Amino acid sequence: MRIAALVGVFGAATLHAFNAAGSPIACESLAQVKVTSGRVLSAEPVHAGAFALPNANAAAVFKTVPAFCRAMLTLTPSDDSDIRVEVWLPQSGWNHKLQASGNGGLGGTMPYPAMAASVKAGYAAVGTDTGHVGGNADFVAGHAEKLVDFAYRAIHEMTVAAKALVAAHYDARPARAYFNSCSTGGRQALIEAQRYPDDFDGIVAGDPSWDQMRLYAARVWLNTYVNRSPAAVIPASKYQAIHNAILDKCDGLDGVKDGVIEDPTKCAFDFATLTCRGEDRADCLTGDQVETANAMARPIRDPKSGAVLHPGRYYPGSELGWGGVAGPSPSGESHEGMRKIVFTPEWDYHTIKVPGDVERAVKADKGLLYGGDPDVSRFFKRGGKLLMYHGWADPLVSPDTSVIMFKRITDTVGSLAATSLALFMVPGMGHCQGGPGTDVFDKVGAVDRWVETGKRPLSIEATHTTAGAVDRTRPLCAYPTTAHYNGTGSTDDAKNFRCQ
Repeated sequence: MRIAALVGVFGAATLHAFNAAGSPIACESLAQVKVTSGRVLSAEPVHAGAFALPNANAAAVFKTVPAFCRAMLTLTPSDDSDIRVEVWLPQSGWNHKLQASGNGGLGGTMPYPAMAASVKAGYAAVGTDTGHVGGNADFVAGHAEKLVDFAYRAIHEMTVAAKALVAAHYDARPARAYFNSCSTGGRQALIEAQRYPDDFDGIVAGDPSWDQMRLYAARVWLNTYVNRSPAAVIPASKYQAIHNAILDKCDGLDGVKDGVIEDPTKCAFDFATLTCRGEDRADCLTGDQVETANAMARPIRDPKSGAVLHPGRYYPGSELGWGGVAGPSPSGESHEGMRKIVFTPEWDYHTIKVPGDVERAVKADKGLLYGGDPDVSRFFKRGGKLLMYHGWADPLVSPDTSVIMFKRITDTVGSLAATSLALFMVPGMGHCQGGPGTDVFDKVGAVDRWVETGKRPLSIEATHTTAGAVDRTRPLCAYPTTAHYNGTGSTDDAKNFRCQ
């Protein structure tokens, strides 16, 4: 009866082996558990603070991780699949919940720091390398199934397998399952809600690059445009001066001068005001550089036809990170995606043509990497909650993409959105983290409370830290509301702000 019940619950990566009594299976014995889409390679206990990676720089992240059982699996849902998965099971203090972590960039590595944070918070944790090793797109050529694994299948398969191992080890299914990730992981999050509504009870999607192939192509073209001539290039040494000028104009629009633009959509900055009068200097822009700055601050367009290549723009406050898109060459991820998914490894990005190559890119992956389907009604109808967030100062994935997705989902699912969808825009935060804004907040805790109580969060308290010490707290407000200072008390204390 017990095995039959698990078969019905866990599906493709279903557990095949329990001990006869149906009692919990010891850590080492999990290596004998069979999963239909692969196998458990090993399972071993890890003492508190003992987990380490070859990269010594990451060691500090794991020093406070409590003891856990580390199960390592390989999943093969297709003949060409080789998906590495790890499931970490706390040996004490398990909160009866599972937290899955996604990936950044082109995947290819295990999200160990995120998994460590999950275990420290009491969750069973799971992560995957998405079916290949290394953060490049070498895996694509001649391996159509591996692209499917990277796009979405690896996340689903790891989740099913993890639930089975959790049930085996604790003799109890996870009461709740959550997914939490950003960037590529944000796209993975949205696709989970779209394709696999039964996998998770709550999903956190940060800075999601949901129109992945269009974004790759648009960023490569934008890079060629801002590097169209030596005179057009804005050297990184000028970014600070541009940023300072924008803050001088817009930082105080919310009534608080704190180095953060609360709502950059209200910041109308004219880069022409920075035009050099006389010789070129570090605190001014040449005429060509003014046009380059304008290109960074508006939707990415075909300069000849005016057609929008990508709907998002990079907002005031993001200037210090412009080098990720406007550097001497395209970002590695975008260049890799175009060379190895759309064209060939020998492709010269200088030859990109718009809008033709943008549309070619959109079609090249046959929609596998597209996470823009707004119909997540199946996920919402079963009680699922989707919490999105995005840094207003993100210099890689435009904040507009999250606002657009939020509005599309709302328009598509109707009244379900009021109880199942929330978006939090983070002033001053860069891509997923960092920047002068309050960029640290308990995303999973917020979605967990939402799932458990049914009460949609209207605000989440966030912190900013300098040298390991919290020096500012601020409420993040559910879009479209923003934080407003009450007029009294410290502007570094969240209690002196309200969302409206």
